[in-house]
Amino acid sequence: MGHPRLGLAIAKKNIKKAVIRNILKRAARESFRLQQHKLKNIDFVVLARKDSATASSEQLRKSLEKHWRKLNKQLGSVNSVPSGTD
Repeated sequence: MGHPRLGLAIAKKNIKKAVIRNILKRAARESFRLQQHKLKNIDFVVLARKDSATASSEQLRKSLEKHWRKLNKQLGSVNSVPSGTD
């Protein structure tokens, strides 16, 4: 694909209430939307842990931003393989 994509895996097992799951999904989508221009063209999957249900919206935002920066740094250091053959 010519752009990064986001997948969400917010399990009912970890986050019991649907309202909280939806809040987490919205926060992840918004964070991804704001950061996608800085990310490589690969697929990302966001998983939620149990303690994310009690986190404030500010904590969620900061955590997601930290993860995007970390991923971007890791992906930037990976050498890309040329797609063409000789």
